Amino acid sequence: MALFAEQGVKATTIRGIAEAAKVSPGLVQHHFGSKEALRQACDEYVLSYLREQVHLGITDHNLEKPEFIENVHRTAPPLMKYLGRALVDGSPAAAAMFDELVSVTEEHLAGDDHAEVDHRARATVLTAMKLGITVLHEHVSRALGTDLYASQGVLRVGKAQLDLIRPEFLGRELFDQARTGLEKFEGHQ
Repeated sequence: MALFAEQGVKATTIRGIAEAAKVSPGLVQHHFGSKEALRQACDEYVLSYLREQVHLGITDHNLEKPEFIENVHRTAPPLMKYLGRALVDGSPAAAAMFDELVSVTEEHLAGDDHAEVDHRARATVLTAMKLGITVLHEHVSRALGTDLYASQGVLRVGKAQLDLIRPEFLGRELFDQARTGLEKFEGHQ
């Protein structure tokens, strides 16, 4: 995942992957068959991770728990860097990840009482905006003067997102949980 994120799929070789993993190229091919199959395995892993974190954070109401935020902060960066590169490079799985994130967001926004609102359009734009930070993480980090994936970057970007999004848009409960979680996370730093 790290090599795909750093170099892109086209520039990454089976030999380079094997060297990074300290195994033979034959072993990589034995387990995955091809570079494309390895990419598909990475895509599936990232999509599974995203599903799990959405479920744990939103469905299970863990956004306000600092241990949830700390776990995401610890585990997400390499996956998000991979996702950013996959979205730029393009793949059927990257398109599926985007579409699924839009669908999850739309489901949440559909709870809004405003029947005349185009939830699909709102979900698509919000997903694109949030993933834009992931795709542009190097530029965001440079502009902030801190790594987007370091604690300070997570806090600054998280707070800025909440400052820009009306509580009514996300729903007051989810908004308050996210704000409380960031405040508790900041208190642990």
